[in-house]
Amino acid sequence: MSLGWVSWSNPVAVWWSFLLAVSALNIALLLGLHRSYRSTLFGSRDRDFAAEPLALLCAAYVLGCAFRSILPRADVQRICLFDTWLSSILVGRSVATVAELCFAIQWAIVLRELSKIARSDTAKNISKMIVPLIALAECCSWYAVISTNFLGNVLENSLWTATFALIAIALLRLALGFRGLAQFAIAATVVGAAGYVVFMCSIDVPMYFTRWQAQVADGKQYFGLFSGLHDVATRWVVTHNIAQWDNEIPWMSLYFSVAVWTSLLLGGFGLVRHLLPRYRVRRPLVKATRRPVPVPVRSS
Repeated sequence: MSLGWVSWSNPVAVWWSFLLAVSALNIALLLGLHRSYRSTLFGSRDRDFAAEPLALLCAAYVLGCAFRSILPRADVQRICLFDTWLSSILVGRSVATVAELCFAIQWAIVLRELSKIARSDTAKNISKMIVPLIALAECCSWYAVISTNFLGNVLENSLWTATFALIAIALLRLALGFRGLAQFAIAATVVGAAGYVVFMCSIDVPMYFTRWQAQVADGKQYFGLFSGLHDVATRWVVTHNIAQWDNEIPWMSLYFSVAVWTSLLLGGFGLVRHLLPRYRVRRPLVKATRRPVPVPVRSS
């Protein structure tokens, strides 16, 4: 892989350097999470990292995003930074699918556990919807990648937006069931989820919708299933031109940083779960009264 294009005068090289730095930080945080689980009261030091499902799911997401940061690509456009089969869109999209499903499962587990503690049916029902919605979003993503039709990306990102809107609703309901630090943490997460929804509605989804409209106006011919799969597996275009990457940089930068940090926080949920019941809001019991209760007497 040639690195002759890497210089501070190339904005793409500066961006790629940022991705590498963030990925190194994320892996270091993952190793720190690993050590925390090994030394926690929940297990002995010789227990394996995989003993905590949330941490294992987090590892899959962090490492998947690190791989995609080192070898970034834009799937539908078939562009990448390095001429290697590892830059194949088929490889990248497959890694992304596994990682994103793991991320969705993390959210489902955490919401389910919080709903049990807070006794919230609303959050519990929403937790059951997350994985099916994201699985459908992945199908839309694969349709876009195989066919090169940006409509698939419009649907994919709309489903992600709807999912996080539901997560925000669930968290709002859960915030009422906790107090203190737990309530503050949940409220902060609501703000983050709302910010994601705003970003998707104002920037990401409109971007893909505009691209799809341009395709329709140009009368673009899309790939079929088999021709698209062949193209996905065999064609990648190396480019270091900022004009080609300009629209991809904002969402990729947030995806490989903020989204990964969110996964790490979800992965650490198992370390604090045992503390949450003490922050649950307990409803006051109805006090018994000694007042006589009148009983109506029917006249015969």
